[in-house]
Amino acid sequence: MKWGLFLLAENFHQDSTKTITDDIDTAIYAEELGFDEIWFAEHHFNAFSVIPNPALMMSYLAAKTTKIRIGSAAFLAPFYHPIRLAEEIATLDTLSQGRINAGFAKGGFALDMEFFNQSSETLRTKMFHTIEKIEQILYGNSWFQPKPIQHKIPFFVATFSTFETIEFAAKNGYGLMFSQGATLKECEEAQEAYQKIAGFYPETILMRVFALAQSTKEAYRMAIPATEHFVKSMRAIQRHEKQPLFDPKNYEELLNQRYEFFDANKFLEAGIIGDEKSCLKHIQTIKRRVKNLHLVLKTASTNIQETKKMLKEFSEKIKLKV
Repeated sequence: MKWGLFLLAENFHQDSTKTITDDIDTAIYAEELGFDEIWFAEHHFNAFSVIPNPALMMSYLAAKTTKIRIGSAAFLAPFYHPIRLAEEIATLDTLSQGRINAGFAKGGFALDMEFFNQSSETLRTKMFHTIEKIEQILYGNSWFQPKPIQHKIPFFVATFSTFETIEFAAKNGYGLMFSQGATLKECEEAQEAYQKIAGFYPETILMRVFALAQSTKEAYRMAIPATEHFVKSMRAIQRHEKQPLFDPKNYEELLNQRYEFFDANKFLEAGIIGDEKSCLKHIQTIKRRVKNLHLVLKTASTNIQETKKMLKEFSEKIKLKV
């Protein structure tokens, strides 16, 4: 089992420079705590998740760390030229001394379609083509330089349990990547479908909203505003709307209602949220049901001090017990 951290450069306080540097700081701290992997998102044309180029974040982190693996979650494959992205991945692998994981997704936000001149109907097909070409370029062309250090850079494909994507990953031996809202049943079914095609179970990235506190009530009081604002911001991007300002006061009534009459979205329902005992129990269940697991946490907090505190407590109280 591998432990990972998912970073999206969430700009809660309208300071993108601090947001980006805080994520790098958090990633460096995660290595100190013994995490295995860092995963950077890719989002465009919004003021909330301010990582339009994960390769730059990966490169900078490679220079600041020595052990932790560094991944993309994910390169939006249809928006890249295969040769150009292959060159970036190979260079990253060289700079990191062989610590790169390459995750790919198809994208699909409205502004992405408009500015990258893409059609939603062809995104999946273009993703497949780009990933295959990248692997061919990395390992099948004598002219290509620089050569990756790794004999085979791990590839992961993001999926919402779509059989076409699972089949593509299985036939090529790529891992699977599931979002924060994926259910364990969906993961199990996808792994079984993959195994029937490939003859083995895939390496599986499973992302989960994470909040640890002294009580479950306190943990949800942290997790709900951060997660709700993330969802609201992503929906605004999809609708061509301006990213809303974050105001904790706006969530006070929601917090009171949600705790007693819990009807949270899939991210919160699937999240690892609670006190030490409940978080440990949840993680043990995930580990039992999902094979070849890379459990990747997305801390549900709005500032770096709170994030670091949760990660430290997780490392000291939970990680070693799983």
